[in-house]
Amino acid sequence: MLEIVQVPVLTDNYIYLIHDPVSRDTATVDPAEARPVLDVLASKGWKLTCILNTHHHWDHVGGNLELQQQTGCCVIAPSADRHRIPGIDLGVSEGDTISLGNHTARVMYTPGHTLGHVVYHFADDRLLFCGDTLFVMGCGRLFEGTAEQMWDSLQRLKALPADTRIYCTHEYTQTNGRFALTVEPNNPTLIEKMRQVDELRARGLPTVPSTIGEELATNPFFREDSFSLQETIGLRNAAPVRVFAEIRRLKDRF
Repeated sequence: MLEIVQVPVLTDNYIYLIHDPVSRDTATVDPAEARPVLDVLASKGWKLTCILNTHHHWDHVGGNLELQQQTGCCVIAPSADRHRIPGIDLGVSEGDTISLGNHTARVMYTPGHTLGHVVYHFADDRLLFCGDTLFVMGCGRLFEGTAEQMWDSLQRLKALPADTRIYCTHEYTQTNGRFALTVEPNNPTLIEKMRQVDELRARGLPTVPSTIGEELATNPFFREDSFSLQETIGLRNAAPVRVFAEIRRLKDRF
């Protein structure tokens, strides 16, 4: 099994280290800073093999060059962002695969938050490193893409196995959940999820990872077909992408 270390940095970011104990290959996902990654590597006795970037924003690539210089690792990032990501060695796009020992991740192109955004899906391990496309009970803002692009990207993630663990790169869950309750206030699964989330955060613990199954039950951006949600926002039986766009608009103003 892959070993995952989750490192909180900055205000609300997470950096992930993924380690294969057989091959001893190690990847890090979206390193905002280098030092926390180097500290984990030193404490574990691991050597960094590669960086996996999901998109070009500074709080996902800020540690690239220092890690590359200190460890000689390979920087893997979306081809579409080649001109915006420091240190990129290998550009990847939809359908490409990367290997970590005997573990394989498929690259999925998920535009919406940015035009070049990708996610990394380790299908056999039931792991998804989704950057800022999908959050626990939320999704990324549409900084570069359209609602149609983001909706299409999320539809693909919704179709993944329900037990897939999702590792997003921000701790936005409490705010996301509070918004979700405004559009689906009578969802009992959501109410219980928020009780658990508030308990975790009160103890200073992360709310990530979640699973695709949990998101299907609680994430408003996965629930555009919910009649109660549609009624709350005044779009009963509207086209799914229109419902999604309205939820995103409401969240932007929340």
